[in-house]
Amino acid sequence: MKAPRSDRIPLQAILDAVSRVRIAVIGDFCLDTYWFIDASAAETSVETGLLTRPVRRQRYTVGGAGNVVMNLLAMNVHDVHAFGVIGDDPFGREMLRLLKAGAVTVDGMLTQKDDWNTHVYTKPYVGDQEENRIDFGNFNRLDQTVGRHLLELLEERLNAVDLIIVNEQVASGIHGSEFFRRQLEQLMARHAARTFLLDSRNYSDAYTGAVRKLNAHEAIRLCGTSRAPDELVMYAEVRQAAETLFQRWQRPVFVTRGARGCMVMDAAGRREVPGLQILGRTDSVGAGDSMLAGIAVALAAGYDPLTAATLGNFVSGVTVQKLFQTGTATPAEILAIGADPDYLYRIELAEDPRQAQRLDQTEIEIITALPQPGGFTHAIFDHDGTISTLRQGWEQIMEPMMMSAVLGDRFQHADETLYHKVVQRVREYIDKTTGIQTIAQMEGLVAMVREFACVPGDQVRDAAGYKAIYNDHLMALVRERIAKLRRGELAVEDYTLKHAVEFLRVLHRAGLQLFLASGTDVQDVMDEAATLGYADLFEGRIYGAIGDATREAKKFVLDRILNDIGAEHAGHLVTFGDGPVEIRETQKRGGYTVGIASDEVRRFGLNREKRARLICAGADLIIPDYSQMSQVLKVFGFPAVVP
Repeated sequence: MKAPRSDRIPLQAILDAVSRVRIAVIGDFCLDTYWFIDASAAETSVETGLLTRPVRRQRYTVGGAGNVVMNLLAMNVHDVHAFGVIGDDPFGREMLRLLKAGAVTVDGMLTQKDDWNTHVYTKPYVGDQEENRIDFGNFNRLDQTVGRHLLELLEERLNAVDLIIVNEQVASGIHGSEFFRRQLEQLMARHAARTFLLDSRNYSDAYTGAVRKLNAHEAIRLCGTSRAPDELVMYAEVRQAAETLFQRWQRPVFVTRGARGCMVMDAAGRREVPGLQILGRTDSVGAGDSMLAGIAVALAAGYDPLTAATLGNFVSGVTVQKLFQTGTATPAEILAIGADPDYLYRIELAEDPRQAQRLDQTEIEIITALPQPGGFTHAIFDHDGTISTLRQGWEQIMEPMMMSAVLGDRFQHADETLYHKVVQRVREYIDKTTGIQTIAQMEGLVAMVREFACVPGDQVRDAAGYKAIYNDHLMALVRERIAKLRRGELAVEDYTLKHAVEFLRVLHRAGLQLFLASGTDVQDVMDEAATLGYADLFEGRIYGAIGDATREAKKFVLDRILNDIGAEHAGHLVTFGDGPVEIRETQKRGGYTVGIASDEVRRFGLNREKRARLICAGADLIIPDYSQMSQVLKVFGFPAVVP
């Protein structure tokens, strides 16, 4: 039987340790400049005859190695020491001011008066539109005297820090000097016992002895393969690159894969940290710096590379949700995302049905491994989409409800541009969030209503309020279908998956304790199960929502069931479900999971979108329905007929 999932890390202990960590950052410190232009005050220049471009607001933030520093500060790192080069210019002075404001030790920030401008990325904005960027520092040349002094200062500080981050991301930065690279590599060799963590766009092969963090494109490029920035690097390529680079460097390698997580290769072998399920809009700017900072603090605190990658994954998971900024993550935010994370597993398999491995002459897809036959004593069944199809078509209920919520009084009169923009966003959101809890979907709806600002702020409902409206519409549809059943106009088979009820009866006769789980109000679940003729098979073990609309009903229900079953029986538990929640929660407790990738319209056959969601949630097995009941029973060692 399976053991409980073992991907948890001692998150609170790590974050507590971070407050004692000391880290140095040497690299390319940059300044991100935002100029917000307001042409309403433009005037014609007397000198040129051209219109001026008045700046209404300006904003400055540190970027490059500075963004790594900001991430460290946000996590409450005890001491952060900055080592870099700036120009003798206002931008350099502003950068020092920002670093000092964060209590960063800046005596390692040197000023080079000649042949060096502070690296600045100036972004003029007109409204929400970013115009052509203006860059400073593209022609920098590092003076050898400055470079040598910078490394002397770093070497003097080594005994006062736990880890050194080496950042390189600008071709005209300090690492562009071959002399500097050679001297830094020699310094690292003299202090081989120290941990140097390298994140370099152009010189990852240069620094022998460093632990390296690379993205997938950088990793395969170092192995002789290249792909366009918008082209997916396949799992097999990442795996081969990680193994090759570890053999080359003999130091831990972290290969980041964006939303697909991170691969770690070290002396313990190859391990993976899956990507996180993030439901809202994301912005990947700065995510690599956040990942680097998370890895760094965990390594500095003495944790292993896999734990470090897991923490880095949480940190970047926080910052990608902060739109239009290079965000940072606080300990509270990291705890919130990492306390009970929802991961995305086997994304390549989920997205490519051609890779499916099925049991001979069946539709049973093996994702992890077949269960050991026999020994199962408890079975949890999700209700809607797993047994019942009474709620089939909920998307057609949710879409107009969300449209009405977003547009408010403008629903009937919105111009075509706005109307179609909202339609597109709502459809994309429903597609992305299908399978998650309704209350979570409604939280996203609240954000969408506020974003479009068609509804006055004091009239925006909370998630529970929108959920109540949606449920009222949905239950009207369900009640109509139940009425047809009771009048004999339709039969049970019209609203249940193929052979689902018979499958329940066989398991009941085999002596399994059956549990029915639903995020719907418990009385409605009981009534529907009774109407469809299988309530008695659960012997009172029917669980549903109990009135608290602010909670994630399905997760709460699953927790109650799993607690009632008890940890001692988790290894003898199998869960059947068509949604990610029941799959994830059972996996966390060590149960076996069967994803029901059902086509609720036909009530038999495979739904590819569900298959993908269920694989990403961690399902062990996938079936489309119960039409091959005898083969499924055989897989689990259940007799098809019990005397």
